[in-house]
Amino acid sequence: MTLRDEDVPGLVHDLGLPGLFDVHVHFMPPKILQAVWAYFDAAGPKLGRPWPITYRGTDDERVAQLRALGVSRFSALSYAHKPGVAEFMNDWGRDFAADKPDCLWSGTFFPEPSAAEYVPRLVEDGVEVFKAHVQVGEFDPRDPLLDPVWETLQASGTPVVLHAGSGPMPGEHTGPQQVADVLRRYPDLTLVIAHLGMPESHEFLALAADHPNVHLDTTMVWVDFFGTPHDPTLLPKVVELQDRILLGTDFPNIPYPYAHQVESLVGLDLGRDWLRDVLWHNGARLFGVEGPVGE
Repeated sequence: MTLRDEDVPGLVHDLGLPGLFDVHVHFMPPKILQAVWAYFDAAGPKLGRPWPITYRGTDDERVAQLRALGVSRFSALSYAHKPGVAEFMNDWGRDFAADKPDCLWSGTFFPEPSAAEYVPRLVEDGVEVFKAHVQVGEFDPRDPLLDPVWETLQASGTPVVLHAGSGPMPGEHTGPQQVADVLRRYPDLTLVIAHLGMPESHEFLALAADHPNVHLDTTMVWVDFFGTPHDPTLLPKVVELQDRILLGTDFPNIPYPYAHQVESLVGLDLGRDWLRDVLWHNGARLFGVEGPVGE
């Protein structure tokens, strides 16, 4: 039976979990989100295929949808695509999370001189997670302008959801080598490699095996959208790294129901303990969360 959105809370309850912890959710300033959706609608060159958006409601409607799905904690990831926009996005993200205790206060950065000032300021103020998108931003994570950023984030332990894999379309700076070079200089960075690093998942899993603060999220992994066979050789590695695989979905920018991402993880048949860790416990531990809001 195909899992439907309305079935997800029952699955969560059956697993004995307080909810889902989704580390890869997007909320953005409205004009920027509309531009992102227009790019998806046009099947832009960084996508390489038609990509219909399933959840197009208002911010309030989409927050309500997440809560109805049983998502007890979620991020609000924006990502700077050029110099000069990160601070605007960060101000918006601060305000967005301020009245939503189930939302992680999320920030972003770009290789620009001001990053050496605004990232430490955000960390001091209590930002909980950053997002950086190597493919969309077309920047090298080894850019010297990011040295003070990586230094700050290594010292603070603030997680960074990093899209560095070459999917859905490769970019000049995507792939595992640049991230490996960064980790050689900053080995204690807390990274969450988005999309399990697709299509270089093996290489990014190997990086995680060598660096205990490197995690990977499940965003759009094992779903049927891409029409390619699943690589069974990944499964022993995601079992070995069970405590560092985190639920991610890309909500709302997904071309299928939210339940399909959850169903794809259930379908791996890796056991209830693996599911419990991925769907809740690993994210809760990484972000120091005890349970749903109010508990």
